[in-house]
Amino acid sequence: MKVAIQVDHQKIEIIEADEPDINKLPDGAVKIKTELSAICGSDTPKWLLEQADYPGRLGLSIHEAIGTVSASNSDRFSPGDRVLALPREVGGCSEYFTSHETVTMPLVDYERDDCILMAQPLGTVIWAIRKLGSVIDKDVAVMGQGPIGLLTVHSLSNLGAKRVIGIDPVEFRLETGRKMRATHSINPDREDVIEKVSEITNGEMLDVAVEMVGHNFETVGTCLELVKRRGTVLCFGIPDENIYPFNYRAIISKNINLIGSVGPEAQRDFPLAMDWISQGRIDVAPMITHRIPFTDVQKGFEMFVNERDKAIKVVMEY
Repeated sequence: MKVAIQVDHQKIEIIEADEPDINKLPDGAVKIKTELSAICGSDTPKWLLEQADYPGRLGLSIHEAIGTVSASNSDRFSPGDRVLALPREVGGCSEYFTSHETVTMPLVDYERDDCILMAQPLGTVIWAIRKLGSVIDKDVAVMGQGPIGLLTVHSLSNLGAKRVIGIDPVEFRLETGRKMRATHSINPDREDVIEKVSEITNGEMLDVAVEMVGHNFETVGTCLELVKRRGTVLCFGIPDENIYPFNYRAIISKNINLIGSVGPEAQRDFPLAMDWISQGRIDVAPMITHRIPFTDVQKGFEMFVNERDKAIKVVMEY
């Protein structure tokens, strides 16, 4: 089978490798022939940062994938079933990968498979925003308007937030955010974020600030400044370091709720995300900007990371 592998800093190649042998895996395993996968922001650090050990993992860290079951050790799935699944031994940038029934879900019927693929990142958003409780009539902002930030904007709008502010230095992302129901947009390279949020909220500041950027600590600090007394900061962005400096006194003095989030509850959140998409309750189409052959994965990462050709979500076909 053809499979992607990172061979050097910011260099991916397509090689031939043996297909996964499901007979060597425990009960509940499924082997899946990949149909579509997508690049996620959490896939980029290993591509961007020099690693000590090349080559990397077969199939990369690609984890957003749908396909058809070709072999199964599971009582829940049979060959021919179409599924959304989290890859296990081999990453999702491969013609075949394996998963387990605990993180594999049947696909719902929908006219666009690439939209249903977005149920994987949307499921992680659902897991995160469930922790917020009701957002009805609240002022919220989402720092970072990449794919996850855009899904968060749309979801918070659907759930009744009064104002939903998208914050990002990239104009085409802000434009897409408005298509996905952001009520306001702020470009931190052009405006003072604190002053603009104060203006939008008539000086009251935010009930909720969501950090979706990651890879830095400054945006966490900004979120702490943006929320009002007893406000909430939800941290979703992936850190590059284990320890970050931030204003601890602000958390105490303003009685801020600080929430972290990673991953989903797969069997609950992914099916719900597919329902939201297939029932038209959330429109993910505006953020799907490119579809390319998976053998062009190098180009896909370059577009995604370098914001080339207004790339937001790059979907790969098999």
